[in-house]
Amino acid sequence: MRLLIYNILVNKHAGIRKRYHALHDNTTGIVRALSWFYLLWLNFAYYVLFLHFLGKDDKSKLYESKNVEYKSSEMEHFKKEFPDVSVDTFVDKLSKYDVVSFDIFDTLIFRPFSEPGDLFFLIGCKLNYLDFRNLRARAEYEARLIRAEGLKKQKKKIDYEIDINDIWNRMQDITGLDASKGIEIEEELEYQFCYANPFMKEVFTRLQKIGKRIIITSDMYLTKDFLVKMLEKNGYKDYENIFISNEYHKSKSDGLLYDVVKKKMGEDCSYIHVGDNTHSDIKMAKKHGFNTLYYPNVNRNTLLYRTYDMSPIIGGTYRGVVNNRIYSGIDSKSTSMEYEYGYIYGGLFALGYCQHIHEYAKFHNIDKLLFLSRDGDTLKQVYEIMYPDEANSGKTEYAYWSRKAATILTFELDKNDYFRRFLYHKVNQNYKISEILSSMELSSISDKVEGYSVAGKKVVLIGDEGKKIKLHREDELTTKNVEILRIFIEENASRIASLYQDRDKAARQYYKKMLAGANKALLVDIGWAGSGAIAIRRLCQEKWNIPCEIIGMIAGTNTVHNAEPYQTETFLQTGIMNAYLYSQSFNRDLLKKHDPAKDYNVFWELILGSPTRQFKGFKTLDNGSVGYDFGNYDDNLEGIRETQRGIIEFCQDYISMFGSPVDGNYKYLYNISGRDAYAPILAAAGNKERYLKAIRDRFKLEPNVV
Repeated sequence: MRLLIYNILVNKHAGIRKRYHALHDNTTGIVRALSWFYLLWLNFAYYVLFLHFLGKDDKSKLYESKNVEYKSSEMEHFKKEFPDVSVDTFVDKLSKYDVVSFDIFDTLIFRPFSEPGDLFFLIGCKLNYLDFRNLRARAEYEARLIRAEGLKKQKKKIDYEIDINDIWNRMQDITGLDASKGIEIEEELEYQFCYANPFMKEVFTRLQKIGKRIIITSDMYLTKDFLVKMLEKNGYKDYENIFISNEYHKSKSDGLLYDVVKKKMGEDCSYIHVGDNTHSDIKMAKKHGFNTLYYPNVNRNTLLYRTYDMSPIIGGTYRGVVNNRIYSGIDSKSTSMEYEYGYIYGGLFALGYCQHIHEYAKFHNIDKLLFLSRDGDTLKQVYEIMYPDEANSGKTEYAYWSRKAATILTFELDKNDYFRRFLYHKVNQNYKISEILSSMELSSISDKVEGYSVAGKKVVLIGDEGKKIKLHREDELTTKNVEILRIFIEENASRIASLYQDRDKAARQYYKKMLAGANKALLVDIGWAGSGAIAIRRLCQEKWNIPCEIIGMIAGTNTVHNAEPYQTETFLQTGIMNAYLYSQSFNRDLLKKHDPAKDYNVFWELILGSPTRQFKGFKTLDNGSVGYDFGNYDDNLEGIRETQRGIIEFCQDYISMFGSPVDGNYKYLYNISGRDAYAPILAAAGNKERYLKAIRDRFKLEPNVV
């Protein structure tokens, strides 16, 4: 009966369960009794007052809702909010005092995680222990309570200051893990991952050069000896003293550690303390006679802007890397929205996609990786940063290709695609027939169009009205005359094929050389139908006689919102085509969320924009070698460069923090699922896609083949 009542009152609705346990768990006495009354009130409010929001748990929502800053970059917004966060300003203010005190974590030192506890996932991995993160937090909490209870029994002043030995002794009691081994591993990882905040390192160095007395003051369970060693590894040395809370059993949070500092360093000195915690580093420091300088915590906007709709380990590393770069205050040259679009929203995708490509290529014995232009430009650069040995061996190539080149070269193989892209996609869009023929490279036969009609001809038309229409070069393409133009092209198919013959010859020569010696090649693109790889596959097999198996790799496929949602399904099912982010068979929520009509294709294509000219096609030069025709550069070339730079710098930062994806100790941190890679864009899609639309409006993309 108790279980039945519990299930009805607690377990029936996730929101009620979460709210009840948040108050009830680990409580005793009056608080536990109050939690029962709270449970009854929650059920009354839900069923009687119809407050059904109480039954919902935010964590069970399919997508997060974030109000990302869209009128300026996050860096610009940060600088407006904290205009004094500059190295020059900090040095100027701090130099006026006799003794400058620095906090350690999130001030002098960064961890590449959004929360300190994220490191515990990695420790648990080394120890092969389930639920280690929660148990490690529990051990620390209980160790502090045990110390306080012991002091209370001895009738001494209570404090909660412990060190790592106390925590791991309790951890050993809870889990049976060897405390000495646990301490060794935790210190090893802290030492390995912690790195100098570039902003504070510059401030620290400049203060030392002018002879300032510098001390370090921190609330921390890690021992003084370890912290000294870690600080020295990161370039912080030759300071005058270091004060750690667990050594004195006094803390910044109660202010008593500041009294220890003044007693040791001299009461007559003027002091200033720098830190990121508004209570411990600012309020309590002031209360105990210190001047203060606030350094905003880099993770302060995490809940506001960063996504938590991710796997916890990759989510923690992603948020940590991004926050440390965006909010450290050191990088004044990278404040554009385009840079942040690359760094925050494109970097993890590029890193994960390239790792996915690498693993697929290794498993399937791929001889050659072709990154198709122009989406492959950034991806190839990232891939070669991650896997330099493959780049040096010649396994990776940047291959010229485009929708226009594919459409022309496959004219005889895929008439449907030819007409779809050149004609049907341009109906009723104010394109003149002469413009369309020019884009098809058929200007030489455009004179034959003038006055052309199908009157008296045995052709299949829907309705008879079209038989009365005559084509004129300066007419706009409409639903009424598009079929007539299609029939004109079909009647001239052999001549058109001869016009494209030089393009075909040059393309064959180009790919024959590129694929020489390769039995199997993987062609990388962003998507969405994967037509680039399929076109090259068919050309190699059916026209060019190039004996190489072609497999396609795309970021994402056509979605349920496309007019042709199943265009690639046969190839995905057989393995001729592969997708990273989503397809009909996995991450189907993304398949339904990703809507080209809302410009989601554009948002992703902007991430992989390239500061190179549009590729129009191959040609044969007078000396017989392959030449290339290029079109214009895209709009906002500098913005494209900034986005690309943001992606590359994210990947470089990630690798510098977590080591090589090939032979590093933390290769598993590169196992970034497509769902995790898409998550930052999902966060940016909140608030009615205002941020993404603001980014889109900075560029101009041509949606049709021109």
